[in-house]
Parts: sequence; C-alpha cells; structure tokens
Amino acid sequence: MIERDVEGSAYGRGSGSYDKELTEVGAGTPCGELMRRYWHPIAVSAKVAMRPQKITVLGEDLILFRDGDGRPGLLTPRCAHRGASLYYGKVEEGGIRCCYHGWSFDVQGRCLDQPCEPGDSSFRERIRQPWYPVEDLYGLVFAYMGPPQKRPLLPRWDVFENLGPGETIYAHGPTGFGVGADDTIDTIPWNWLQDWENYMDPFHVPILHARHSAIQYVPEAANLPAVTFDRAELGMKYTAHRKANDGRIVERVTLALLPNVKVVPDQRLDVTGPTTFLGWLVPVDDRRHRIFHAMRVPANVDGAALFDSVARPRAMGNDVTWSDMSEAEHQQFPSDWEAQSSLGTITLHDQEHLATSDRGIIMLRRLLREQIKLVQHGGDPIGVTFDAKQAVKKVESGNFFRPAEALA
Repeated sequence: MIERDVEGSAYGRGSGSYDKELTEVGAGTPCGELMRRYWHPIAVSAKVAMRPQKITVLGEDLILFRDGDGRPGLLTPRCAHRGASLYYGKVEEGGIRCCYHGWSFDVQGRCLDQPCEPGDSSFRERIRQPWYPVEDLYGLVFAYMGPPQKRPLLPRWDVFENLGPGETIYAHGPTGFGVGADDTIDTIPWNWLQDWENYMDPFHVPILHARHSAIQYVPEAANLPAVTFDRAELGMKYTAHRKANDGRIVERVTLALLPNVKVVPDQRLDVTGPTTFLGWLVPVDDRRHRIFHAMRVPANVDGAALFDSVARPRAMGNDVTWSDMSEAEHQQFPSDWEAQSSLGTITLHDQEHLATSDRGIIMLRRLLREQIKLVQHGGDPIGVTFDAKQAVKKVESGNFFRPAEALA
C-alpha cells in the first residue's frame, strides 16, 4: 500500500482574500474615510507650476496646478460646464481656464468668467468647480480631502521647526526610496499598508537586510535586537536595542504615526541623535502608493547629496543601484521592493500566520481599526488638531547609545 503524506497539500486551497477594512482607501470605505481626516503631501512644491498635472490620490483623479499668483490649486478634472478636462486648461493669474468654452475657476473652484454668456449674467455666481484645500509646507504641497467641517490644521513637525542659520528643509518625491528602489520609480505598485506596517517589523532587518544575501546597511544590523512595542501619542513605536561592534548598545526608536507617516532613524547606526527625516506613504488607490520625504539639512550641506547618502539603497552590499540590477541579481540580493512586491498588489491576509515576532504588525493593525471605528462613530482620530497651540507635533525618534544594561 502506498503511503501518502496529505497534510498541508496545496490541492484545493482557496484563492485567498485581503482585509478590505484596512486596505481600501476610496471615498466611503472605512480606511478611506479615516485617511480623509488628515492632510497628505501630494507633490513637491518646486515641481508644481502653471502647467496642470494629473494626479490620483485616495482613488480620486484630480488636477493640480499653481495659478499666476503662486497659489496651488487642486480641482476635479471635469469642467463644471460640459465636462472637458481641465488638464488641457490654461492657467492664468486668477486660476485656470477650460479649453472648451473658456469657463475659468480660481483655486477654490469659484467660477470667475463665462465668456460665451451675456455680460450681465449672474449665472457664474451659482457655479462651483469641486475643489480641495491645498497648502505649501516644508517644500511639499499638502491636500485635505475630507469633510470640510472637519478640516484640521495642517500639522507642523518639531524636527522641521526653528531652523538655525543656514539650515534648510529638503523635500523629495515621489520616489521608490524607502522600498529598496530608486528615483526611477514614482508610483509603487502595491497597497500602502504593506509598506507602512513594514516599519513596525524590526525583525525583517537582520534577515532581509543583513543575513540573507548581503549587508545592505551596516554589519550591526545582522544582530537580532531586543525590541519593545508601545503606543505613542500619534501612533506607535518600537524601541530596539542591539550590540554595536564596539560593544556599545544602540537604541533605535522608530515610529509609525497615523495615518501613514514613517519616522525612521538613520540606517547608519553610528549616526546618533534625533531623526531629521520624515516620510509619508500616500495611497494613490487600493493597489498603488507614492512616497514623499522631507529632511532637515545643516548649513552649507547640499540637501540632495545628503538625502542620497542617507536614503539611496545600496544593493548587493555595494553602490550598485536598484535599477541597474538584472532580474537574476534582484532574485539573489532581494530587499524591501522584492519582498513587499512579492506579497501581491494587496497581500492575502487570510493566508498569513502571524507569530510572536509580528506583534508590532498586530498592534499597528489594531490601532488602525480603533481609529477607523472612532471616525465611524463621529469622533476625531488621533493626531488631528483644531488648536493652533497644538499644531506642532513632537517626533521622538532616533539612534542613541545606551549603557550595556539596556540589554540586560
């Protein structure tokens, strides 16, 4: 009689499913409505000019431009008149003019002119092109796409405030930096959550980034850390202690702040002190996202060069960039891009088997569900503020040397 091991056979397995509550971001979805209660960076300010741009944010197609007075505007593309796209509009001093019949709108959607209508007509006063508020801050254009009556203040971050003489803020994006790619990628082809929760997964660092194929950051990254996970004022954090090669203990504090902010210390563990670097993972739609960064830059330092030295992925343990690698090299020397993209455009959550080392992921998903429920019941999620005295948010992240007892 033939003995057959049938345990765990792949035959007859289901197709799998994903957690819609946490991943879908369209209008009216649970996570989409949570996302719409916050401001999101949608472009680098210096790249927004008078030529209209097509952008998609949270599943909505929009037109971004800067009018002749320098004000950024974010409007829906279909002209309120007959539906021609404002992508082909002409930007003027006061706003944007549709190419089809010349209706013009300011950055708040007010109709300024209808050249084919009688001069004494008041019809334009009853027309409003759908729009969203946008503001420039830290070299980025931020948009708020939620309920107008719930619009919070655009938050400021202490790491970028009170600049010293000669200090600047360098803004960068959209980019593949942060998922192991480079600037050849501006839209990342998988769900935003797969990227965001990666920052609460410290145990992938010693394996993926050090032991699997090459030292991608520093040799100390191969040392398994002692980790604690805690709630933070604006989200959650992990504190990792690991031995440096000189015997000292490095304490690394990483934050995931609602709704999609990552605060990751310098990957070079010998660079100590508070972080000077924030990133935002902005959903394009359910299956794509974009990353924007801002960095505080010391006086007399080139921001682009500093960003490159800190953020550029070092593939294969050297200076070969991600886009220069062959498919065989990507397979032999995988990093975050290869690992995260291999999960699919949205990972199949019902096929996961989370273990004790995944407690950061479990906590982060629980936090996200709590805030979704809070919004569904009419509350304001953590991190939003309507009080100017509370608009500056404190960032407690960085690399710090600690005494040896830290690992005791």
